[in-house]
Amino acid sequence: MNQTDNKQNTMVSIRNAVMTDLSAILNIEKLGFTAEEAGSEAQYLERLKKLKETFLVAVVNEQVVGFIVGPVVQEDKVADWMYEEIHEQDIVGGNQMVLTIAVDPAFQGFHIGTQLLEALYRIAKTQNRNTIALTCLEKNILFYEKNGYKNNGQSLSNHAGEIWYDLTKIIK
Repeated sequence: MNQTDNKQNTMVSIRNAVMTDLSAILNIEKLGFTAEEAGSEAQYLERLKKLKETFLVAVVNEQVVGFIVGPVVQEDKVADWMYEEIHEQDIVGGNQMVLTIAVDPAFQGFHIGTQLLEALYRIAKTQNRNTIALTCLEKNILFYEKNGYKNNGQSLSNHAGEIWYDLTKIIK
């Protein structure tokens, strides 16, 4: 998947994440989230092992500059337990969750987040998922709405002591 972005003709490729991406992923995670919000190295190792099809990275000039990851579950909303407990992905249909989407601040404004969302949407569609769901902070709602997500109001999540909002995008 290669796309050229209008901003300085930056070539962005999106591919499945691999173990050698872990260091870059953890660095981007630290840049984009508070210590309380951020996933741990152990969590990302588990995600890399169990979420191979739905853990994508954006690469510019051989550098990982963003990523998106989430499990497929029967639930239709992200729940806090999903951050801690990743199940093997053998679900038919179901719903695609987004646990994390993050872009290196140096590459924000290049539409990389939008490209990651679209790449995961295409995968979810080919896998007959019903919806894609995520939670976000209020400051990010507009970004997701511009990408076709519907704000379903305040989430039950209390992850990192923040107020989160549930957003979904219908696939079927």
